[in-house]
Amino acid sequence: MVGLFKMLWVWLTYRRRGRLGLADSGELAGRVMPWDLDVNLHMNNGRYFAMADMGRYDWWLRSGLWRQVRARGWHPVAGDSNARYSGSLLTFQRYRLRTRLLGWNEKWFFAEQRFVRHGHVMCTVLVRYLFMDTAGAPRTTAEVLALIGASSASPTLPDYATTWARAQDTLSATLRAERAPP
Repeated sequence: MVGLFKMLWVWLTYRRRGRLGLADSGELAGRVMPWDLDVNLHMNNGRYFAMADMGRYDWWLRSGLWRQVRARGWHPVAGDSNARYSGSLLTFQRYRLRTRLLGWNEKWFFAEQRFVRHGHVMCTVLVRYLFMDTAGAPRTTAEVLALIGASSASPTLPDYATTWARAQDTLSATLRAERAPP
């Protein structure tokens, strides 16, 4: 229920935060609440991913992409995500969530999201996602980008993103092979 209210708040307030271009970073303010905690009394790893969802939603709204994809009945689907924790966020501490589009290939968009407190990165979430149409078929990144008038080539992905993506592809292939009938 908390996520629903947060999503509603992002939707009601995104215009105040201004429009974003493809290369721009979005930023949301956050505070660790008691319901965000785990048994170690710091922000639960699952809450980082839930807040990262809000950051991407805000970025899609502010870039104009959300309106365009939803008008066609398309929706985003996260394919893979990874978090790297560098510190702990404790009860009632404030942080900034910075979301940026790192780049894309034919299939995937790559987003990097950083949870920052007092200039220190506490957690980095890396996500690759795509958009599915009403029939459940993935749309290419070129099709999606065309909706907002973007036709530029992707920026070069950082090495850590390409290495991670290759590892995810290898894992996917392994899982598909395990599911294949003998």
